[in-house]
Order: sequence, then C-alpha cells, then structure tokens
Amino acid sequence: MRGDYQQLVDEVSAALGAPATLEDRDFVLIAFGVHDTGDGSSGGVSSLMDPVRTKSILHRRSTAAVRAWFEAFGIARATGPLRIPPDPSAGVLTGRICLPARHDGVVQGYVWLLDDGHLADVELGGPGRAPDPRIAQAMRTAERIGALLAAETRAGAAAGALLHDVLAGPAAGRDTALAELRDALPGGAAGPVAAVAVLPWRPADPAVPGPALPRTAATAVLELPPGTGRGAGVRAGAEEAPVRVLAALVLLPSAGAVEPAVTAAERLLHTARGGAPGAARGGAVTGAPGEAPGEVPAEVRRAAPGGARTRARTRPGGSAAQAAAAAAPDAVAGVGDARAGLDGLPGTWREALAAARAARAAPRLGPVARWPDIGPYRLLTDLPGGVDPAVARLLEPAHAELARTAEVYLDHAGQAARTAAALGIHRQTLYYRLSRVEELTGLDLAVGEERLLLHMALKSARL
Repeated sequence: MRGDYQQLVDEVSAALGAPATLEDRDFVLIAFGVHDTGDGSSGGVSSLMDPVRTKSILHRRSTAAVRAWFEAFGIARATGPLRIPPDPSAGVLTGRICLPARHDGVVQGYVWLLDDGHLADVELGGPGRAPDPRIAQAMRTAERIGALLAAETRAGAAAGALLHDVLAGPAAGRDTALAELRDALPGGAAGPVAAVAVLPWRPADPAVPGPALPRTAATAVLELPPGTGRGAGVRAGAEEAPVRVLAALVLLPSAGAVEPAVTAAERLLHTARGGAPGAARGGAVTGAPGEAPGEVPAEVRRAAPGGARTRARTRPGGSAAQAAAAAAPDAVAGVGDARAGLDGLPGTWREALAAARAARAAPRLGPVARWPDIGPYRLLTDLPGGVDPAVARLLEPAHAELARTAEVYLDHAGQAARTAAALGIHRQTLYYRLSRVEELTGLDLAVGEERLLLHMALKSARL
C-alpha cells in the first residue's frame, strides 16, 4: 500500500510541476517526490527547499510547532485546496498549496506542494470560481489517497485488536487470534518479526498510533499489574494504577536485521515522551527538544488568517509544556529478538517487555534496550515478583544509601578500592556501611552464595 502512495504523490507532482509530499493527519511523512536543489542535479522540479520541509523529510515527521502553525490556516477543516504563504522568520521560506486528503468527510492526511511563485496564477477555485484543471485533477488524486489512508486506519485498528488478543487475551483464544492476525496482515506476515515494548505508555495523546511507521504492522496498548513500570528509586505504592505498555509488531527484512524494530522503538518512544505525533494532537505547540531557532518557533503567536492569533490549546489542568512533561519523560523501550514468523510473536514480546523493564531498572541500558544486551536481567525478569525476606529491611527507604552501597560494591566484584572511588567515599566509610548491610540482612558478604543472593535481590528490587 505504501507504494501506492508514492505513485499517487508522483502523479500530483507531475500534474502541477511542483515537488509534493504526503503526510498523515498526525504530520508523519508517508511519501515525497523528487526535490531539485536548484542546480538541476536531481532531475526533479526546481523549487527552493526550506528548513521545515527538509526537517520533515529527514526526521520523517513534523514537530508539534510546525503542525500548530499550519493548522492555524484551517487545513484540518478545509474541503478544498488552500494556500499557505511563506514566512521566512518562521523557517517557511517557500509558499505551499495544501490539498487535504479526505474520506467520508474526515481529513486523513495532507498533500503539500511547494510553490516558489511558479504556481501563483493557478486558480484554486472557490465560490463562483472554477479551479484550474490541474488542481481539479490533483484533488481527485488526493481523494484517492484519503480513501487509502482511511482503509489503512481501519485495517490497523483491526490488526491492533488482534495483536492485543494474541498477547493479553484469554489463553484459550490466543491461537485463534494469532491465525486471524496472520490473515489480516499483508502476505500473512510470512517473514521474520520482532516485537517492541514502550513502558510506561502515557503519551499526551492517549490514542494508539496506527501502523504509519515503516514496517510496523500493528500496535496495541496492554495493561500490566501495578508497579511493573516502576523505575529504580520509586517506592512501592507510588504507582497504584495498572501500568499501560504499548506493544508493536514489526516486520523485518531478514531474520538478522532488527534495525527496523529499533527505529520503530525510537520513534514510538519519542511519542511516549510527548513528541510528535502524539503530543501534537490536542493543539500543544511546544517544540520538540533541540528544535532549531527560526523553524516555526514553539510560541507560534503570529497572526493567523482573519486576524485570529494562534495559542497553545491544552487539556484542563495545565499548560502545553506541563502536558508534555507529564507524558512519561522516563519512558523506555525494549526490542525483542527476531523470530522466523508470527508463531514466535509471544516469545519476542516477552523479550521486548523484559528489555523495557530492564531499561527502567537500569537506565544505563536505555532508553532503547535490546534483549541480548540486558545481561543478568534476562534471567531476573523471569523470576516471580516479591522481596526476599533477607533484604526486606535493607530495601526500606531509610536504608536507601546502604542498599545503593551494597549494589555498587557487588557490581564492582567486591573490590573495595573501586567501590569507594565510584561512591566518592573513604574506604573506612565503605567498610562501615557494608557491616551495617550484614547486620540488616543477616548475610555474610564473605560467602559467595550469600553475596549472589543479595546481588540478585537488589537487582530484582529494581524491577
């Protein structure tokens, strides 16, 4: 289906002699035509590239600020083409014509045409004015794009429901759900697959992202027992509600190439942390971290058409920045190993979830952790929950510094000099703390098995 989009975008570019791009309604890039840099080297249509378009192509998405800027011109409500004037101060060096791709009265995406002035005389149509035949042809193509996007959304929702049932539905129905998922995916998803877990899933926009990411066949939100998403240093009881985790099924080009799954994890993690596309829905206009000045600044307080001013629209109870900050800034992602086909989906999902849990417990493993890289947590994540009685007192908040000392000591293989240096304390202070650890736990740190028990208990507590 993605190839169909590219062909349709090329049709629009050819009809109007202007570089075109297609984005879904969340401003995630789907396809783009050839852009000429102006020296004729690309063989495409000559048109000036501006920072906003360059960034959208390089990062495969537009920022929340860019989205707010363009939505101020009414593109989400438009039923016909619209002109967007250039604004160099906002990084929009080139004007645009926006063709909304609609289906059944709902905008599904946008086709964007760069206009460096050569389309200034093209009539877009309106009350009492017929559109230029080329625009009429392009709008018919945009309608076909809208129908494809709507069909893909419906298919993605169905596949997501089946993915949920495979991973978290009643055990008796999981085989049936897996067979139905295979039938619902292109080609039966006959090739290798890998799973991605994003934990916790608390984006500013609660909507589940569809399969707009390359090679991402389905996504679903699952609920885990309370405390599963608790990170290191968070006390028990601080997170009482069930933890939401996003599951994604990624189709791989080959069994040994999990890079597409890592890429999907990074982009989904960006959404979980309040970035586009998820944080953009609802109107927040805060820019993405690291956004360059002059590329539609986050404030976006410029006058919109008709004299209205664009302001950040937020949900009750906070500003746009607060909404983004509440969007799980500590979220992490895990990627499971590849499996030869869908029958291995439950296994790669267990690994992805374990890797995400490990990244929460040990931030050095994240923000995207792969199953082979999480070391001892491959075993620890399979252990039942609960605290070993021997270390229960040591894990009380009042003894947090002693627990940290013991963990660093064991991480450094019991080498006192390296441990003291890592903690920034005198060696005698270290010996005193270790003696207190032995008093609280009843364990002898000179005995290998008791050291192993303490080490495992401390690492398990992080999970």
